[in-house]
Amino acid sequence: MNVFASSDSLGFFRAGVAAVVVASLTLSSVAAPVAAAKPAAKAAPAAKGRAGQMPAAVAAPDPVAPAQPGYPAPPALAARGFLLIDVSANNQILAAKDIDAVMEPASLTKLMTAYLVFEALKTHKITLDQTFTVSEKAWKMPGSRMFITPNAQIKVEDLLKGMIVQSGNDATMALAEGIAGSEDAFVQHMNAKAKTLGMNNTGYRNPEGLTAPGHTTTARDMALLSTRLLADFPEYVGYYAIKEYAYPGTPEANKSNRNALLFRDPTVDGLKTGHTDAAGYNLIATAKRVSPAVPQGRRLLAIVFGTASEKDRANETQKLINWGYTAFEGVQLLAADQPAQQARVWKGQQNEVGMGSRQPIVVAVPAGQGQSVTTQIEVNKPLVAPLAADQAIGTLKASLNGQPVASVPLVALQAVPEAGFFGRLWDAIQMLFAK
Repeated sequence: MNVFASSDSLGFFRAGVAAVVVASLTLSSVAAPVAAAKPAAKAAPAAKGRAGQMPAAVAAPDPVAPAQPGYPAPPALAARGFLLIDVSANNQILAAKDIDAVMEPASLTKLMTAYLVFEALKTHKITLDQTFTVSEKAWKMPGSRMFITPNAQIKVEDLLKGMIVQSGNDATMALAEGIAGSEDAFVQHMNAKAKTLGMNNTGYRNPEGLTAPGHTTTARDMALLSTRLLADFPEYVGYYAIKEYAYPGTPEANKSNRNALLFRDPTVDGLKTGHTDAAGYNLIATAKRVSPAVPQGRRLLAIVFGTASEKDRANETQKLINWGYTAFEGVQLLAADQPAQQARVWKGQQNEVGMGSRQPIVVAVPAGQGQSVTTQIEVNKPLVAPLAADQAIGTLKASLNGQPVASVPLVALQAVPEAGFFGRLWDAIQMLFAK
C-alpha cells in the first residue's frame, strides 16, 4: 500500500499562522549548513554508537549567552546542546546552545514517521481502525520494541501507541511498510517532507532512528518538525501524553512511556525521547501552563540533547522548562480575530477594513517587563479593492525598551469587494489629492 501517490506539499506555516519573529526559528545567523543526504535506500545500520561518528555526550555544564541582548541568560545544563521555544509566542527562541550542530536523532526520528502517519490519517488515506500486517522485517527490528509477532494484523492506532509510548522499532517499521509499501519508499517521503518543512540540515535513512551513515539532524530542524507537528495535527498529538500502553499479550514491564516528565510534571504532555551510544540521551518535551496575560496559556517546547543518562535528560529538560516559565512572561498583544485598527480602503464597497490575525499575537519578554512592550502598526498603503479575507495588508511590530521583539503580518479580517464604476472613479480622484 502506498498512500503518498497524490499527497500535496505543505507550506512552512498554515495560512493565518505565519509570523516573522525576531528571535525565531528562521534566524539567518546560522552555522554553515550541512547538506541533507539525498533520499535513497537505507544503508545497513552501523554499530550502535560507532566510535568517531558523533561527538560524545557531555556532562559538564557551560555558560550560555542570552537569546538576545537584555534577556536573561539560561541556566547551565549538563547537555551538549539545547533549545527552548515559546510556541505560544510564534515559536520565539528563549534559549539556545549549538542548535545547528549535527546530531544523531535516534528515536526522535519517529516524530517524522508520526508526522507522515498523521498526515495520512488526516487526509483519509488510512484510518485508525485499519490493520497492517507485521512483516518478518518489522518483527526482527532490534532495539526498543512493542513485541508484535510476524503476520499479525495490528490496527494503525495500536501501532501508533506502540511507536509513541513504547518507542517500538517494530511498530514503526510496520507503519512505514503499511503506508508506503516498503521502508525505502517511506524514507524517501521522510526526506521529501523534511525538505518541504524547511529542515535543510536533516537526512533520514530509516523510520525508527537506528544509527546509520547520513542519518543526522540538528536541534533547529527538530524544533521545526515538532512545532509543525503540534500545529498541524492537534487531533492526534494527544497520543504523546499517554503514560502507559501495552498491546494485549505483550510484556507489561514494557508499558511505560520513556518520557519521565509525563510522570513528574502534570503540565508536560509530550513529546519524544531518543538514545544511542553516539547521540547520548535526548528529549523533546512540551508543556502548557496557565499564564495571567495569555488567556489560552503558554506552551513551551524544550529540546535537550547529548546528556549522559536518562535521569540527566529528564532533570536538565525540567530545569530548562521551569526557567522558561519563571524568567519570561507572555504578553498577548492581540486576540484572535480582534482588529488592531481599521485601515482605509480605496475603490471598495466599504471604505475601511479591520486589520488583525486569525491567531492570538503573543510575545515573550523578561519577567516583569510586560508593561514596557510597545507596538506599531504599518499598513501596506494604498489598499485598493478588491481585498480578499486573510490577505496580508500590514504588519504589527513590537519592541521592548527600543529593541525589536517581533514583526507579525496582519491580514484583512473581512473581504472588501470592488465598488461600482462611479465609486471607483470618485476614489481615483480622491487618491490623487491624498498623495
